[in-house]
Amino acid sequence: MTTVPDPRVGLCSACRHALSQSTAKGQRFWRCTRAQREETYRRYPPLPVETCPGYQKGAPVRSEDGH
Repeated sequence: MTTVPDPRVGLCSACRHALSQSTAKGQRFWRCTRAQREETYRRYPPLPVETCPGYQKGAPVRSEDGH
């Protein structure tokens, strides 16, 4: 997975704290794993994310199981 942000998703697409999840119907959701530890982050931020104080460049985790 690339570490260059996808303009449709924004910073989440190149953040090591992001989790990309696919549903059985083929929809993709982006979840912020920092939201589990820190209340200041939204679990599912509105996309595209253009600024984020918690952004750290890296490949997001990808879940393809639809759960």
